Amino acid sequence: MNHKPDAIRLLLIDDHPLVRDGLRLRLETVPQLQVVGEAGNAAAAQAFLAACLAEDPQGGTLPHLALMDLNMPGVGGLELTALLHERYPQIAVLVLSMHDNPEYMVQAVKAGARGYLLKDEPAQEIVTAIGAVMAGRSYFSAAVAVRLSQATAPATMLTQRERDVLRHIASGEANKQIAQALGLSVRTVETHRLNIKRKLGIDGQAELIKYAVENRGM
Repeated sequence: MNHKPDAIRLLLIDDHPLVRDGLRLRLETVPQLQVVGEAGNAAAAQAFLAACLAEDPQGGTLPHLALMDLNMPGVGGLELTALLHERYPQIAVLVLSMHDNPEYMVQAVKAGARGYLLKDEPAQEIVTAIGAVMAGRSYFSAAVAVRLSQATAPATMLTQRERDVLRHIASGEANKQIAQALGLSVRTVETHRLNIKRKLGIDGQAELIKYAVENRGM
């Protein structure tokens, strides 16, 4: 596929072809969006990403965002979200699901999703969510936000890796030290820091360090 140089590259992951077709038709009416791949299951999604890296080992053809269903045969969307968050932290995951149970929402965020929408939301909401997530913010539709606020405190939505990074931040370690300790790249540690701040509603580094020290035993 020819890539639009300034477009947000999207990967659609849903086991229903009709859903993917509908999403593609709607999203590609937006000039700054381009659907570069589709997958009906986790294996197909991983194969697509591997092909992207084979084409450009620097990741220049990887999608910027994966629009993720949760119900899929075999490896489900929650597990795939966690896998993408670990292996491809530069790819944002936006969940689009029929599940309005707060437990699914919390698990999706803990797995690394940066947003959550319900499938009965207006189509324009998806476009708005993509823009927000690509601008570095989390995005939850109004219905999802209400359920999440009733179900959990923000700190419980951190992934295990984010908790690991937070503990090292509490010890006063810099990104390079954290990367060495956890076997990660410095860029990945920086991404985890940004995700932690976004989930906790924290703006500055001083506030992040203060929170990490006060919640060292979390």
